[in-house]
Amino acid sequence: MSVSPIAAMFDRISPKYDRLNHLLSLNIDKMWRRKTAKAVAKSQPKTILDLATGTADLAIELAKRNPQAHIVGIDISGKMLEIGKEKLKQQGLESQIELRLGDAAALPFDVNSFDAVTVAFGVRNFEDLGKGLSEISRVLRPGGQATILEFSMPEKFPTKQLYRLYFKHILPKIGKSVSKDPGAYTYLPQSVEAFPKPNGFLRILSDNGLNNGAARQLSSGIATLYTVTK
Repeated sequence: MSVSPIAAMFDRISPKYDRLNHLLSLNIDKMWRRKTAKAVAKSQPKTILDLATGTADLAIELAKRNPQAHIVGIDISGKMLEIGKEKLKQQGLESQIELRLGDAAALPFDVNSFDAVTVAFGVRNFEDLGKGLSEISRVLRPGGQATILEFSMPEKFPTKQLYRLYFKHILPKIGKSVSKDPGAYTYLPQSVEAFPKPNGFLRILSDNGLNNGAARQLSSGIATLYTVTK
């Protein structure tokens, strides 16, 4: 599989990725993942696919909340997965979580393979959003739930103004300084701004067979937790 520009970018920043995630979000990203895993646990899935798993932070949180589930994590960045595999060894989760290199637009699984599918901060990085969502729908069993955690832009004063100031001017400078990658943390705010608003994204999900959608704002709209059903 050829390495895409996005995969190459994540390969470059992988050594500093976790540190920056926690630093730039003031550790709030950990709370968001806990809420995501808790939402998944309500249906007690036996099989979970975690797309854009990165360094496996959400997969590990899913394992804690869903001890009955076998979890497969997929990511396009081999370097991120290497870090994730080290975490699994340290936490004794290698038998419950399997990490694999792969593309969300061409998943190597049969139809109706998983009880639940999750994505944390990865949907906006899909090179073909429609194809990635149709693949989620394809591998999800009928009645199964997809749970998607993604950044969003707050709309209410003063969070909107403060967040835009931080996101556009402060975050890229910190990200560049720590990661030593000039483009990665400029790409982040650009990709969030370009992503559909919650109601628009719910319509796109529905167009791809993922219905009964709900969008729950987290931290005054800095992130949104989407739950949909096939």
